[in-house]
Amino acid sequence: MSGTLNLIKLCVGCDDPAELEAWQATRWQGGNARHVTRMWPKREAELLDGGSIYWVFKGVLQARQPIVALEEVTGEDGIRRCALILAPGLVRVSAVPRRPFQGWRYLAGTDAPPDLPKGREAEPSLPSDIAQALADMGLR
Repeated sequence: MSGTLNLIKLCVGCDDPAELEAWQATRWQGGNARHVTRMWPKREAELLDGGSIYWVFKGVLQARQPIVALEEVTGEDGIRRCALILAPGLVRVSAVPRRPFQGWRYLAGTDAPPDLPKGREAEPSLPSDIAQALADMGLR
């Protein structure tokens, strides 16, 4: 993912990747998940060239989902928004602490944490204070 452009977003309402994945599977019945956001990414072409949305759970970045498309949607209030169309399922990544922020941010592929190796996807994530201590030491 080193050359790709990604988004990073706080996951509000789910405590961990498993909970988000279960909610999305129920909500979207195994199809592509959708996340509607107010702003349309100006760097759309870069995002659609292999980018993902990286999810932050309780202060720790823990998972990503490939972005497959962007669609315009109009809310009940008549305001145009952007629906991020996401591949079903999550890819677990090495835990990295993140401070709170509003909306979404761009995340360069060079700054994105690596995917967890096969077989480690189901491991519980580190508590945010331990992940922060490891990051402070230069270890992720």
